[in-house]
This record gives sequence, structure tokens and C-alpha cells, in this order.
Amino acid sequence: MGKEQISEDFKIKSKDFYEIPTIELAQSLLGCLLIKKTIEGIAAGYIVETEAYIGPNDKAAHSYQNRRTKRTEIMFHEAGLVYTFKMHTHCLVNVVSGKEGAPEAILIRALEPYLGIDLMKKRRQWENIYQLTNGPGKLTKAIGITMDDYGSTFRQPPLLIADGIMPEAVSSGKRIGIDNSDEAKDYPWRFWIKDNPFVSKLPKK
Repeated sequence: MGKEQISEDFKIKSKDFYEIPTIELAQSLLGCLLIKKTIEGIAAGYIVETEAYIGPNDKAAHSYQNRRTKRTEIMFHEAGLVYTFKMHTHCLVNVVSGKEGAPEAILIRALEPYLGIDLMKKRRQWENIYQLTNGPGKLTKAIGITMDDYGSTFRQPPLLIADGIMPEAVSSGKRIGIDNSDEAKDYPWRFWIKDNPFVSKLPKK
């Protein structure tokens, strides 16, 4: 499948979709389709969970205090670019947000599988569909996102964000795995589609 056919099959999000405040974008991404084309095929899933990071005043952000390194460089560029980074052995994927020079990003935390489910199972060596993409490291492995995607755009293949579904309701809460002792650990900047079974971590009832 060529670039033209991918564009015809999915309605790709335009540049101005990303040019809104990060907290708003983190919620607007919910329900969108994240698509990755590789030589093995196409895999895609609906975004069901995100986390916003508002550097440089957010101590949990890689760009806290305008920290500009080889890893964070892409965060200083225009919104809608791909920021991948390694955590332990996992590759995680983020959407660059905010204005140029304002390094902010949104972590994609979970997907609901849509296309290429058999390919996802093969890559993950896992059969339970509810655990294929219910975490930021799981989803990248499942749909084939790697560090090679760093710095690319979500508007052109091989990695795309397109129209998907409209969530009926969105929930929010504290971000996951924030170890800071200050208020950063309590920011309610994690967003998910309410009652979606593919979310990485549901709040206790």
C-alpha cells in the first residue's frame, strides 16, 4: 500500500489539529486512530488513554526547565511531530505539542486494537486482546513503532494519526509512575475514554 492509498483510506489529522493547548489536545486525541505501516503490514488502534506533559514548569516532563538535549530536541519544534524515547527496554511514543520553543508533549498510553490484530499478537507473543496494547510500551511493540520514528510527522506515512471514533465520555486523573515529591505527581493530566476496557490502569471503585 502506497502513501496515496493510505491517505485515501484514512482521514489524516491536519496540521491545525495539533495547534491547540496541550491539555485540550490530550483529550482530542482520544478516539483518534494511530496507524503504523511496516513491511509486515498495517497495524492500527484507537487511542484510548493519553498523558500530558507541560514543560518547562512540569517537573515530570523531560523538558523541565527547558532541558534541551539530543533526546528532547524534537519537543522544541512544531506540534504534531513524533517524540519517541526509550524507557528501560521499551520504546514510548509521544505527540509533540505546544508552540515552537515551548517543549510540551503527550504520551500515548493505550490503544484499542483495530487493524492488524493478528500481527500485534505475533509481535507481542500474546493472545489476550485486552492486554495487547494496554500500556505505552505494549502498544509501540504491537503496532511497530520504534526509535526510527523519532522526529517524523503524524501526518505522513509510515506513522499516522487519523479520524476515528468520538468518545461518549472522558475521564481524568493523576498521571502514572510520577515519583516527584512535589505537586507534579498530583496533576490530573491523564485522560482516558471512560469505561474502555483497553485502558492501562482503571481507577479503583
